Amino acid sequence: MRKITFVCLALLLFIFSVSAQDSLYISRNGQLLLTASGASHFAALPLRCAEKEWPYKTGITFSDSSLLTAPQNYHPAFFGCFDWHSSVHGHWMLARLLRTFPSLKEGAAIRELFNKHFTEKNMQQEILIFKNKENKGFERTYGWAWLLQLEDELLQWNDVDAKRWAAAVQPLATTLSQLTVSYLDKLVYPIRVGEHSNLAFGLSMMYDYALHQNDTSLSNAIQKAALRFYAKDENCPFSWEPGGNDFLSPCLEEADLMRKVLPAAQYINWLKKFMPQLFDPNFTIAPGKVNDRTDGKLIHLDGLNLSRAWCLKGIAAVTKNKHILQLANEHLNAALPQVASGNYEGEHWLASFAVYALMGK
Repeated sequence: MRKITFVCLALLLFIFSVSAQDSLYISRNGQLLLTASGASHFAALPLRCAEKEWPYKTGITFSDSSLLTAPQNYHPAFFGCFDWHSSVHGHWMLARLLRTFPSLKEGAAIRELFNKHFTEKNMQQEILIFKNKENKGFERTYGWAWLLQLEDELLQWNDVDAKRWAAAVQPLATTLSQLTVSYLDKLVYPIRVGEHSNLAFGLSMMYDYALHQNDTSLSNAIQKAALRFYAKDENCPFSWEPGGNDFLSPCLEEADLMRKVLPAAQYINWLKKFMPQLFDPNFTIAPGKVNDRTDGKLIHLDGLNLSRAWCLKGIAAVTKNKHILQLANEHLNAALPQVASGNYEGEHWLASFAVYALMGK
């Protein structure tokens, strides 16, 4: 009997050990944290599509027949993963994972990919689209924000290869920073939608780069725009969310941006007017529901759950509100199992959102 009991106990310990080792994330002090196994799991997704040319959705305007060619010819670095912005944030995710987990088993493949894509020649070709007058708004501001996040990640990485890659990407980052400053100077109204052009999302992402890299022209422009557009907002109509195709929350993205540009005490006062329901301990937010993960628009709601999570985590950190953190974790738990659904409609981009939700700023 003792022998059988010992064998059963040993088996249970082995199963627990394997299960813990293979967990994609763990809970610690109320936070869900990515594990090395999770990093490897997520890294496989953009590696699988970074050089997958088709299917491809272009967002460019064809000014003449010179662009009637394979996207790789005008996007030599970011031509995979279905569209330009998904390719960019897939590269960001790989950089973030390898920087955080230096022993990542996919490390050699990531370095090989970056050595191929992050070259001065490729970036100069990438810049040409943004200098074309018909395409000066290409990927504004969503793709621009992810490109600056990528460059920020490379610049903060103490790695010989990363320094070389950052130097190659910098001209494109500088171009997009300058375009953003010029754009914000002309923009009269904010863009409050649940998809790519949401202004608060773009400004929030770009503000990180601007502060970390001392890009004062960009940080000043973003702060000025945020205060101009959002400082007097009250009672955001959160009950109207989500829209059927949303992967961003207009209310929460605005709240996420303002926590970065306002001092903490001032931010909390602003937030109590903007989203007072967040301070109600009984307030709930139902995660977005997806009925068809083969539909590229409907699967946006999985991304919404992840972006809501990172916004709520940021808000919880400033307000010290455990209930808001619980809402964030509920959204993470709803979305994380759906990242690798087996459908390319989600797999070409959702892993980046998952990693940002688990490891974001």
